[in-house]
Amino acid sequence: MNGDLDKLHPYPFEKLKSLKAGIVPPSGLEHIALSIGEPRQPTPEFISEAVLSHLDGLSSYPLTKGAPELRNTVCEWLTNRFQLPAGSLDPETNVLPVNGTREALFAFTQALVNRKPDALVLMPNPFYQIYEGAALLAGASPRYLSCTAENGFIPEFEQVDEATWERCQLLFVCSPSNPSGAVTPKEQLQQLIRLAVKHDFVIAADECYSEIYFDEQKPPPGLLQAAAEMGHAHYERCIVFHSLSKRSNAPGLRSGFVAGDGDILSAFLQYRTYHGSAMPIHHQYASILAWQDETHVRENRETYRQRFEAVLDILGDQLKLSLPDAGFYFWAETPVSDTEFARGLYEQQNVTVLPGSYLSREVDGMNPGANRIRMALVAPIEECVEAARRIRDYLNTI
Repeated sequence: MNGDLDKLHPYPFEKLKSLKAGIVPPSGLEHIALSIGEPRQPTPEFISEAVLSHLDGLSSYPLTKGAPELRNTVCEWLTNRFQLPAGSLDPETNVLPVNGTREALFAFTQALVNRKPDALVLMPNPFYQIYEGAALLAGASPRYLSCTAENGFIPEFEQVDEATWERCQLLFVCSPSNPSGAVTPKEQLQQLIRLAVKHDFVIAADECYSEIYFDEQKPPPGLLQAAAEMGHAHYERCIVFHSLSKRSNAPGLRSGFVAGDGDILSAFLQYRTYHGSAMPIHHQYASILAWQDETHVRENRETYRQRFEAVLDILGDQLKLSLPDAGFYFWAETPVSDTEFARGLYEQQNVTVLPGSYLSREVDGMNPGANRIRMALVAPIEECVEAARRIRDYLNTI
């Protein structure tokens, strides 16, 4: 077996399962899970209907490159959403469909990393666990950039030394952030592009939460947008990852795309051809309709606004909470250790949250996720309100 498999950490939900082992929560309280970031609103009917109406495509192998109609639609969506120059994205070279960002983030890392003894992959800390696992299995060493309240939950890139940038082959940026919801400013993205050009590394921007935000007049900026506005018109060293999972409540569709630097994507297409990861054609046609419609996305954002407002109204004075810039998580401080809080909350109130330390790694004696919990407000608003009330009751016992 690949020896690098031994380097992988247990997934956060495996740790959570162990934390809860042996506990019998109150039988009179139905379980409420705020731990998993899986949208629980219904997938829009027009997406489901599109899947069913294109099942005749099952008789043919889909193209790894995807249908031209899908690539055209994605380029149009990116251009409109991020105010890119017309024609700056070529559907033939600048975009590839993928089976969700999780698969793509992992595969992209395998294709990109040059297995050198000193190869580094930089990532925020806390982070989406795929970043770390992908780096380790690609033969690189992860380098963690801590995100704390003091730095606004955005890595202090200016503190990274020149030697580290020289060894960096890939930088993961997650904006809006999982778990904090922090949005990286456009000016900082542009500084990262300048660093990538200077030190010859690639920026992988995970933007799968970009369409869940609270101010309709201030959508989060994206990496390609930052590049275009600084005259970086061919998007060299810039790759973005997007998905319909959160945007359209369609995690089971496993539909997303990568876009950006055409030369890099040409090599990634070669990798994917051997990888055998083409998106089913009926998913592609459903995806076309999903990317073309914004009405359901605006409605989706409104439901999240209502949940955040309702939970803040109950817990705002009880727990250290603040409205994130974007995304659907509360990244809350706890009055006791995050693991003690999560275990006690489950034991007393049958509510599951994810300890923040499970999403982070200790650096210089400090784990930036310690004493925090991630609460995913993905359940129906009634469940979110009930969970907030139970958390308030639990806090009164600590």
